[in-house]
Order: sequence, then structure tokens, then C-alpha cells
Amino acid sequence: MLKSAEIRRQVAQRLRELVPRAKGWDESFEARIDGQTADLLVKFRLGDQEHTLVVEISSLGQPRQIRAAVTRLAEIRRELPGAYPVAAAEYIGPQSARILKNNNLGYIDLSGNCYLGLENLQIEKEGKRNVRPSTRPLRSLFAPRATRVVRVLLAEASRAWRLEELAKAAEVSLGHSHNVVKRLEDLVWVERDDRQRIRLSKPTDLLESWCESYTYRDNDITSFFVPERVSRKFMAEVARVAEANGRRYAFTLNAGVSLVAPRLRVPAVHCYLEGDPAPLVSALGLRPSAEADGALHILGPYDPGVFYGLLEKGGLKVVSLPQLYADLLHYERRGAEQAEHLRREAMGY
Repeated sequence: MLKSAEIRRQVAQRLRELVPRAKGWDESFEARIDGQTADLLVKFRLGDQEHTLVVEISSLGQPRQIRAAVTRLAEIRRELPGAYPVAAAEYIGPQSARILKNNNLGYIDLSGNCYLGLENLQIEKEGKRNVRPSTRPLRSLFAPRATRVVRVLLAEASRAWRLEELAKAAEVSLGHSHNVVKRLEDLVWVERDDRQRIRLSKPTDLLESWCESYTYRDNDITSFFVPERVSRKFMAEVARVAEANGRRYAFTLNAGVSLVAPRLRVPAVHCYLEGDPAPLVSALGLRPSAEADGALHILGPYDPGVFYGLLEKGGLKVVSLPQLYADLLHYERRGAEQAEHLRREAMGY
């Protein structure tokens, strides 16, 4: 997969080739537009009309990444209403192309597909096959130990990391951290600064691709009836018993959101718990139940990485925001709605 700078360069070149009669051609990379940043900003004149193209580059042109690009381009279009938004990727397939055209956006890829719908310029080329198909699946990137590195990067998305720092924070070997970072560099989701520190450049792409491979049901779930109404007091008692037994814990799903956004009602409590839940079950007088009937659900972590970057709210521990988002997204009880609210209000990407 091409590096980000190379994708931008080739996209700019493709645009010039598509509009050979353009005059006054001017292009800027990483252009600031009020509070937004455009990957590529192109200005040119065609006949007696001036045109401005704002280009958002995604490392992958899959529908999920393209929908995220639609959102970002809509924000930029509000800041620069006269501009024509264009999504770009190495390859944009038919489904992604339909999404973009339905939102009145242009697109261009490096395989020969494109659509530009300017007032005095209409160009459409489709049906070209991907000339750079990926030969490396994403599955290994989201294996349990690898997601420790992913989670660390997402939890501190603006931080620049030395490889040794990243490996230590994720509790993986230096070699394993290197392999994950190398894969992320291939996908153009991380970049290195002039001191070779690693910085996440496409947190949205990384988060959404992880969520496509993960569900909270990857964890072992054990459900219980509880002897009292579910409340903040009950959650505090769960935390107290867990800590008294030397176990790490962290609330997630509705319970986690209720601590981050306190107005939310909690119909059931989901809590990650390290180790055997038997001491907690005994101390709280819990009785096993079917999942549909239970009010407390203990999640045995699919990997200890779920405990990275815990938040503390009102004296209770909550999983990190990326973990909370990933858990919520596939939760059946309005989880996707809550996930998007959390992302919009608290995550910043």
C-alpha cells in the first residue's frame, strides 16, 4: 500500500490529467480551512469559471471509510461552501461510488475510476478493477495481542510515541509492536515525525476497521440476577468487592456510558472482571441467569488489553473511550446510537 504523501501526489497528478485545459493550476497539501484540514486543495480556472476542489484521502476506499469521508467533507463544505468536495483512495468500488454520488460528492482513485460533476465539467469513468489489491488481510492486525497496540494508539490519538514506549504501554514485545506499526504504516494510518516517533494519522480509519472485526461478544459473558435494583450504589458495591479481591474491573456498555454521560438510565450493568468471578458472585449474593433475564453481566476479557487507559468517573472505573465505543457499536439495545453520540461528544475523531 502506498504512503500517504505518494497517494496525494498521484491524486494531484490524476486530476491534472483529467482537466488538461485548466489554467492557473494551484495545489496545496494539508491545507487549513478555518478549523478543518484538507488533505489536498486544488484551484484552477476553466474557461471563465474558477473552481476549487477539496480532496479527502482515505487509505481504504471501503464503504465504512467512505462514509466517514462523506462526513468530513460535509464539514469542510460548510466552511468553504463554494468548493467541490472529492473523495480519493487507491481504489473506490461501485458501492462506495454510489455513496459518494448520492451525497453529491466527486471521487477519484488510482485505478482509473472517477466522477467529477462541476458546472462546466462532467467526467465519469467507472468499471476499472483495483490495480493494487491488498495481499495482506487485516485479520492479523486485530488479533487480541495486536489490538493492545491499536487500543493504546486510539486512546491517546494525538500523542507521538517511540516504539519502545508503545510496546511498554501495550505490554507486548518490541518485535510485536514493530510488526503492528509496520502494518499500520502500510495502511497509511500512522506516520513518523522527523524524530521517527509514531503518530496516528487516520484514527477514524483505524477505529472503524477494528470495529468491523470486533464485538463485545468476543468476551466470555456470564449473567446474574441481582438482589437489588440496578443503581450507582450497586455499581459501587461491585467495584468495592472487585478491588477487595485484588481484581481489575471496568464498566462498559450502558453502565460505562452512564458514568461518562450521567443522565443515561442503566437497565443492566456490564462489567469487565479479571479472573474467576466466583468471589464477587458469593459476596454480592448473585444467582445465575439467562442473559436476557440478567441485570449484571460479567465479561471475562478476551484479552487484558481491555484494561488499558481506564477512566475514573465518580470513583468508579470505566474502559477507555475507544473500547467503550467498540463495545457499544454492536450492542443490541441502542448501542450504535449511543456509540455515535459518544464519538461525537467525547472522542474528537
